[in-house]
Amino acid sequence: MTLKAAFIGLGAMGAPMAGHLKSKGLLHAVANRTQSKADALARELGVLAPSLAELAAQCDVIALCVTADADVLGTIDALAPHLKPGAIVVDHSTVSPVTAKQAAARLAAIGVSFLDAPVSGGVEGAKNGKLSVMVGGDAQVLEKARPVLEAYALRVTHLGDVGAGQATKAVNQVLVAGIAQAVCEGLALGEALGLDPERLLPTLGAGAAGSWFLEKRGATMMRNEFSVGFKLALLHKDLGIVRGIAEDAGTGRTVIEKSLADYAELMSQGYGDDDISALIRLKRKS
Repeated sequence: MTLKAAFIGLGAMGAPMAGHLKSKGLLHAVANRTQSKADALARELGVLAPSLAELAAQCDVIALCVTADADVLGTIDALAPHLKPGAIVVDHSTVSPVTAKQAAARLAAIGVSFLDAPVSGGVEGAKNGKLSVMVGGDAQVLEKARPVLEAYALRVTHLGDVGAGQATKAVNQVLVAGIAQAVCEGLALGEALGLDPERLLPTLGAGAAGSWFLEKRGATMMRNEFSVGFKLALLHKDLGIVRGIAEDAGTGRTVIEKSLADYAELMSQGYGDDDISALIRLKRKS
């Protein structure tokens, strides 16, 4: 039987992810905190934009992609009284492992399964259907929900019990922040030394310094184009979560603390909606 899926949270990531579900014949309904946004996408895709209660009662798999821990738990509480026994809630948000476990416990009490399944790959990955999804939860539940996740993923990996997905995303965000630090600092140096970006970037990318971030953001940051990709205010939010995880684990936090400070400075200057590559603003000579 074909799954009936819903998608809640129709931002830069969620809207294209919902579109991929529609293209696979799985999308039944969408929802968003701003109802007008849900109504517009529902008309475009030819699906419903009902209340959360109606959505919960009608769908087998409900995917979330919202901003904060409180948003996840609030949405879970709104859905819970209306969910069908055996339904699956999949959370693609970036939150703490503790929040994931709280959500799972609340749903388990009513016979509903939960997967924490944060994603990596940026807006491009969401649009192209090539996200990497890192999943925590029961392996059999994942297999039931897999057609939904594979609609917008290049890779779906089961990492362990609930919370393991968010733990993996924490590691991912440290790497993202560290790579951004290095690439922005290096390209600021190249710029100050008068090197030609059209020759510099492919040369770097062909060697050991090559990375996704250099390939996707190198040219745009050198042109001062920062409207693409992942908003730096969101990475700052994520790193606040990661800081707590690293403190509990007792591991080093040099990259985390430096990036939190740098992105806070950019936010104070009004750049919170810029892509994380706007970090190069702080690396350039004054």
